[in-house]
Amino acid sequence: MVIDSLAGIGRFGVFSWSVATRVVTPYWEIDETARHTWEVASRCAMPVVAVVFPFGMVMALQGLSIFDLFGAQRLLSSLVSVAVFRELSPVLASTLVAAQGGSAFAAELGAMRISEELDATEIMAIDSLRTHVVPRFMAAVIAAPALNVIGCLAGITGGYVTAVWVKGQPSATYWDNLWELTHPADIYGGTFKALVFGVLIGLIACYQGYHATGGAAGVGKAVNDTVVISITTFIIVNYFLTSAMFGAITN
Repeated sequence: MVIDSLAGIGRFGVFSWSVATRVVTPYWEIDETARHTWEVASRCAMPVVAVVFPFGMVMALQGLSIFDLFGAQRLLSSLVSVAVFRELSPVLASTLVAAQGGSAFAAELGAMRISEELDATEIMAIDSLRTHVVPRFMAAVIAAPALNVIGCLAGITGGYVTAVWVKGQPSATYWDNLWELTHPADIYGGTFKALVFGVLIGLIACYQGYHATGGAAGVGKAVNDTVVISITTFIIVNYFLTSAMFGAITN
């Protein structure tokens, strides 16, 4: 069991290296990359808003009840912005990318593998990794940070709706104190985290689909493993990224 797990990690490492070398060397399908990126972004944009917006509202609702105890209601928008920029938006947006885009990539590549389309591509002396894998990988890498931006705007707006429209806080107070506790590093850090999560999702999804076996059941397993492994992996990685990037600011 342990040996099989180590062998699997080794195969994933070789696969990741093969994809990375093709990304940095010309050429790969720009049109296909743009198409996959648009598909992921368009499918995930509304779900990201639908998820992060209520989280911003809840964050403002709970935060205001705490700040009322200390007379620090003006800092509410800063709490919302720090939480959304650092954690909520990158993690939730990437979760939806894994669920929507990653699962789709695994299913597409898995179907190609089962139908021997990838084998046929190799027989025609066409690099299947460069043609089929790299555009999907790059789509996940590009879409995750882009959707993170949408998530950040949705979360801040959700906090505004609760604070100003529901609880009656002055609008100027909310916007004037938005940057009281927030630093530019929070925005850059959250974007970088989404980028890293996109890399992980792209690699895991493409690996699972590319190496699918066992017919239709194998494709289903690849899709399921993609979502579970991707989300589990980047949530674990998120802790270390948060500690490395924001530990100094927090302290």
